[in-house]
Amino acid sequence: MPDLSKLSPNFTWGVATAAYQIEGAVSADGRRPSIWDTFSRVPGAIDNGDTGDVACDHYHRWPEDVALMRRLGVDAYRFSVAWPRIIPDGVGQVNPAGLAFYDRLVDALLEADIRPLVTLYHWDLPQALQDRGGWPERSTAEAFADYATVVAGALGDRVTDWVTVNEPLCVSWIGHLEGRMAPGDQDLGRAIATSHHTLLGHGLATAAIRASAARPASVGIVLNPSPCEPGSDRPEDIAATARADGHINRWWLDPLYGRGYPADMISTYGIEPPVRPGDLEIIATPTDFLGLNYYFRQVIVDDPEGPVPYARQIPVPGSVQTAMDWEAYPTGLEELLVSVHERYAPNRILVTESGSAWADQVTPEGGVEDKERTAYLEEHIQACAAAAARGVPIDGYFYWSLLDNFEWSYGYDKRFGLVHVDYATQNRTMKASGLRYADIIRDHQRLGGKPEPSAPVG
Repeated sequence: MPDLSKLSPNFTWGVATAAYQIEGAVSADGRRPSIWDTFSRVPGAIDNGDTGDVACDHYHRWPEDVALMRRLGVDAYRFSVAWPRIIPDGVGQVNPAGLAFYDRLVDALLEADIRPLVTLYHWDLPQALQDRGGWPERSTAEAFADYATVVAGALGDRVTDWVTVNEPLCVSWIGHLEGRMAPGDQDLGRAIATSHHTLLGHGLATAAIRASAARPASVGIVLNPSPCEPGSDRPEDIAATARADGHINRWWLDPLYGRGYPADMISTYGIEPPVRPGDLEIIATPTDFLGLNYYFRQVIVDDPEGPVPYARQIPVPGSVQTAMDWEAYPTGLEELLVSVHERYAPNRILVTESGSAWADQVTPEGGVEDKERTAYLEEHIQACAAAAARGVPIDGYFYWSLLDNFEWSYGYDKRFGLVHVDYATQNRTMKASGLRYADIIRDHQRLGGKPEPSAPVG
């Protein structure tokens, strides 16, 4: 049982989703293709040839999903807006039907006393922008700021909590260097340009949100750092761990907190990011909070013949592995929160994603007894409490995910949800972990912990 007394009385309990993973309706009401619509049709790119065409049909079933959140008792819902619904070509004409969908969703959340935390970019770049060069081009960062202006102008009279970009590491390294995510590039130069432009887009969008929202805006970015540990005491493995930390963590956190790009990583890559005068100041625009997504630690050994950063993650013998073959290591969350707090001192930290996939089965009685996920949930909330006790300003925990969904290149086989989705019928079933999460939230509220409706999430 987590020690909930260590958490702030105003601690925010939430769940998280992303547009392409749950919405479906990819051609409805003026939406045009994103890079994930394109990538999911590349032979072999997605397990089982799955696509997000239907997903959880959240676009049509959102009232049912809001009701599920009310049943959980969450304070907040982190969801993303689909850029190709709002500005189908990425720039230019705004689609009123796309805005109207999120307008209805925001109103329903507020009526249910659930605060919306809106993520502007969770990887679904309009394909039309990709055709013009995508994130390796500076113009995409500028287009992103224009898109942020539109969304904040439409929803910012009610929404106060905003995330600019989700996991620029995945956009840059996995999407443009490793090729395992959209758009499927494998080019270090384009990946480094993407990394700079996603961070630049964040800084530009932060200013755009604050200028366009009718209510005072609380703005942050979401990263997915990992604690990195050497796999041995060999000097080569220790040096490789420093490179891995630079690639996974410092490359993003250093410029966001005014330190510029790490010189050792520029040397490792052999390529300078395309920084123009004033860019680093824009990237380091102060934010109101930092969002951290945590899934696993990285135990590292030297890999001189491998790709940059010439470091390789190795499995931990005897560790608990999720269905993603990721180590379940809650201590890593505490370590990560403490280290980020000590190294960068963000004003506030939210755990914006934390979750695990398991081989869930619906019982003959119609339930899902997901004991592994329930234990994972309790242990990671306890890690948050332990970090809070060590002085970390952690203000919220958002479980990933509300629903089973389209898990990117893994398709529909990997289930992360607190709610089971039967994709053939779209029936939703609350899992035992969801019921346990509801109990934890109620227990914390009994300690006097429910935030006031006017208190910002971020």
